[in-house]
Amino acid sequence: MTDTHQNETNVAQATSTDAQDSPQPIEQPGGPDYGRYVLFVLIIVYIFNFVDRQILSILAEEIKLDLGIGDAEIGFLYGTAFAVFYAVFGIPLGRLADVWNRKKLISIGLSFWSAMTAMSGFAQNFGQLAACRFGVGIGEASATPAAFSMISDYFSPKVRATVLAIYSSGIYLGSGIGLFLGGAIVATWHQWYPDPSLAPLGIKAWQAAFLAVGLPGILMAVWVWTIREPIRGASEGLVTPEHPHPFKATSSSFMSVLPGFSLFALFAAGGVRAVVMNLVAMAVVGGLFFALYLVMPTLLQWIALGIGVYITVTWIHYQKLTDPACYGMMFKSKAFLAATVGFPAISFVTYGIGFWSPPFMQRFHGESIGDAGLYLGLGSAVGGFIGIVLGGVVADYFRAKTVNARLYVGLAIPLLAVPFALGFLYTDSIFMAYIYSFLFSVISPAWIGCAASTVNDLVMPRMRATASAYYLLMNTFVGLALGPFLIGQFSDLYYRGGVDSAVALQTAMTWGLGAFALSVAALLLACRYLAADETSRLERAAAFGEPV
Repeated sequence: MTDTHQNETNVAQATSTDAQDSPQPIEQPGGPDYGRYVLFVLIIVYIFNFVDRQILSILAEEIKLDLGIGDAEIGFLYGTAFAVFYAVFGIPLGRLADVWNRKKLISIGLSFWSAMTAMSGFAQNFGQLAACRFGVGIGEASATPAAFSMISDYFSPKVRATVLAIYSSGIYLGSGIGLFLGGAIVATWHQWYPDPSLAPLGIKAWQAAFLAVGLPGILMAVWVWTIREPIRGASEGLVTPEHPHPFKATSSSFMSVLPGFSLFALFAAGGVRAVVMNLVAMAVVGGLFFALYLVMPTLLQWIALGIGVYITVTWIHYQKLTDPACYGMMFKSKAFLAATVGFPAISFVTYGIGFWSPPFMQRFHGESIGDAGLYLGLGSAVGGFIGIVLGGVVADYFRAKTVNARLYVGLAIPLLAVPFALGFLYTDSIFMAYIYSFLFSVISPAWIGCAASTVNDLVMPRMRATASAYYLLMNTFVGLALGPFLIGQFSDLYYRGGVDSAVALQTAMTWGLGAFALSVAALLLACRYLAADETSRLERAAAFGEPV
C-alpha cells in the first residue's frame, strides 16, 4: 500500500509539473455534439451485437429438445464456438482498426454477423448451428476494438471510463432485449403454429427467432456507414497520420493467426529460431488441452479452445518480432497483464450466470419461456444499464483522488454481487428470484467501462484497438468460452450422477462464483503497478522505439 501511495503522489506531481508541456487535445470536426451522436449509433451497434449473441440463452431448452444435445453442447455453442473465432479474428481486425477506416470496418462486420445470425434460422443440426456461430463470432470481432478506438478519439481521457461504460451498456441492453425478443417470438410462434410441420418452410420457433433478430442488422449497417471517421489521437493531442498501406500492414497480422501460414510469417520475421519456439509452444498447448480432455471429455470444446490459445501465443510472439513498441507497451506492463486477467475473471461469472439464468428459471421454478425471457430480459437491460454507467461515473469521479479508482470498482464486484447471486439461486420464491437477478445485473457489470478505459490508458493511441482486441480476447476466452461451458459441463456431470437436472444446474452455477477469487488476486496486483505504468507511458513508449 505504501508503494501505491507513493506512485499516486508521483502521478499528481508529474501532472502539475508537466501540464504546460503535455500535448493539447484537438477538437474533432462536428464538435462534442457529433461525438455524442456517434456514441449513440455505436451503442445501437453494440445492442445488435449482444441481441444476436445472447438470444441463444433463452432458446437453449428449445434447441436442446429439437437437436437432442446436452448442457455442455449448448454451452459450447454459446461460448466456445463463438468465442474462439471472435477472439482470434479480433486480433487482426483490431490491427486493421488501428490502420484503416474504423466505421467502414464496423459496418462491414455488422452486415456479416447479422447475415450469419439469420442463417442460424435454417440450421438443421448441431454442426450447421455451430458453423453459423463461428461466422457470428468472426463478424462481431470487427466491432468493439474499432468502437473503443473511435470513442477514445471523440472524448477526453477525463471522462473515458464513463463514456466507454455508456457504450458498454449495449451489452446488457442487447442481452435483455435478446432474452425478451427470443422468449416472445418462441411463445408467439408456438401459438401460431402448434404443429411445426404447418409453419412456413417448416421453420421451428427457435429458428424463427434467429431470423427475426438477424435481418434488421443488415439495414443498421447502412446507417453506420454514414458516420464520420474521427481524427486518430485528437483527444490527447497525439495525432496519428493515416497509414499509407493499411491492408498490406494487416495482411501479415492475418497470416500470423492462421495455423500453418503463421509458421511462414514467423520465419519471415524471426527465422528458424522463431519457428522452433512456436512448435515447442504448440506441443505444450496441445499437451495441456489433451490433459483437460481426459478430465472432461468434450472433444470439440478442447480442440477449439486449444487452437485459440495456440493462435494467441503465436500472435504474441509475432507481435514481439514485428511491432516491439506495441508488444512492450502491452506485455511489459505488469498493470496491463494483471488487469487483462482480473477483469476477464469477473466475466467468467457474469457470462456463466447470465447465460444459464433462463434455463435455471425454467427448470427450477417451472417458468415458461415467455415469462423467463420477459422478466430476466427487462431486469438485465435496465439493471445492466444502470450498473455499467454508474460504475463508469463512480470510477471517473474517484480517479481524481486515486489512480486506482477503476480497479477498486472491479474489486468491489465480488463483495457486492455474490449475496445477490446466491439469493437468486437458492430462494424458493419466483418473485424474489427475479428481484435478486435484477440486483445482480446492477452490481455485476459495473467494472466493464473501467476495464476498457484502463487498457486504453496504458498504451499509445495507435495501439488502442490492438490492445482492446487482446483484452477482449482474454475476456472472451476466460469468460465466454469457459464460463457457460464449464457450468454446463458440471451440470451434466451432476445430472449423470443422479442429481435432478434443476439442482445439478443450481450446484454448477454456485461453483462458478469461485472465479471471483482469481479476479480479486489479479486486480490487487494491478493496483500495485498501475500508477507507475500510466505515469511513465510516454517514457516507456520512447524506450521501446515509438516516436513520441
